[in-house]
Parts: sequence; C-alpha cells; structure tokens
Amino acid sequence: MRLKGKTVLVTAAGQGIGRASVLAMAAEGAEVWATDVNEALLARYAGVANVHAARLDVLDKAAIDALVGGLPKLDVLFNCAGVVHNGTVQQASDADLDVAFRLNVRAQMWTIQAALPVMLEAGRGSIINMASVCSSMKGLPNRFVYGTTKAAVLGLTKSVAADYVAQGIRCNAVCPGTVDTPSLGERINANADPAAARQAFIARQPMGRLAQAEEIAPVVVFLASDESVFATGQAFTVDGGITI
Repeated sequence: MRLKGKTVLVTAAGQGIGRASVLAMAAEGAEVWATDVNEALLARYAGVANVHAARLDVLDKAAIDALVGGLPKLDVLFNCAGVVHNGTVQQASDADLDVAFRLNVRAQMWTIQAALPVMLEAGRGSIINMASVCSSMKGLPNRFVYGTTKAAVLGLTKSVAADYVAQGIRCNAVCPGTVDTPSLGERINANADPAAARQAFIARQPMGRLAQAEEIAPVVVFLASDESVFATGQAFTVDGGITI
C-alpha cells in the first residue's frame, strides 16, 4: 500500500489515463478525488473503494479553488486534463491555440496555484503534470498546437520544481507516447479511413503497438509515492521507443 494515508486529486479522471491512474492509486491505499467535467463518466466510480467522484471544470478557476479548499488535505495533484488538435502551423487558428493553452497549460497553473498553499503548509507534496513526448522532446507531424502547448507544460513543470524544491514540493511530468484511449479512438474515427489512421499511429511506435492507459498509470503511482521523493523537475517518458 505505497500511497496509504495520502490524499490525491486527479483531473480528467473519467476515462483513459486519468481513470487508470485513479484506480491504480486507490488500489495502493490513497484517498482519491476523481474529477471530470463529464458527470456521466464519473458515475462509474460508484462503489469503488477510496474514490470520491466530483464534477470539476478545470477552465473554471473559482470551481478549482472551491474544490481544493474543501479537501481535508492534499498530498498529490495529478493534472491529467488536456486536448489534442490536429494540423500544421499553417492550419492552426488563433482559436485553436487559445483553447489548447487554456486547457493544457493555464488549467494546470490554476490547479497548482490552488494546491500549493495546502502543500506548503504541510511541508510536502507531489505535483504530476500530463505532458507528452510530442513537445520540446520531439516534433510529430500535424501536432503543431498540441506540441507547442505540451512544450509549455514541461517549462511550467521545471519552473514550479525550481521554485519549491527547498520547501518539500516536487513537480514532475509524465510524457507518454501514443496511448489507446477513448480520446484517441474519437480522433481516429474522425478520419475518412479509421483503419488506416490507427495503423499510422501504431507505425510511429517502435514497439509496434499502442500503449494502454494501465501501462502509464504505474509511473503516476511512482511519482505520487515516497519512492520518488528525490525526483523533481523531470519528464518521465513512457513512449514505446519514440524518443530513442
């Protein structure tokens, strides 16, 4: 029970990596607050031990502050919410970039701003941000907006880590490759030829397959636990070999 006694907040916990991480951390003994803007997805947590489901729109700063303020304590924050836009720089619009920065970057800033006072008072805390290998690590085709904002997440992560490293607060990022989530499925099915689109995603993974959300969750558990107590400001890559 590596997380026994810890209280965890997870955003975008309704499906995919968020849900897999909630279940993994709860199984390790954490009291997990699973949040999502989609209440229908949260309904699946009914009866799951150690999990408390609550609706949260991470684009609403007041809602974030209210939720965090109502928690008994907060040891771990996992910022999992995000959005993926397709296209090159020539196809990107101001509106797309605004949406991506609000959800991929500013929402993380807001949750961190809400969580830090609680963590600083306790003298310890672990902040985990969802980034991607598609960022400053690696450029991928047709991911201009996404890669730009995920690069910003890595900068955000390192900045928070540097500012609070001497005060017991750790901040790290998880950088997956392509994960077979419902979100990916929606993007694949939006193509004229979904089968070809799925094969293209698989082809860019040197392991020859997509990751499963349950293969990313153990990294989140590690970063949430005291096993990673000496790690901060790092980008933990789980990418099936994309960045080799």
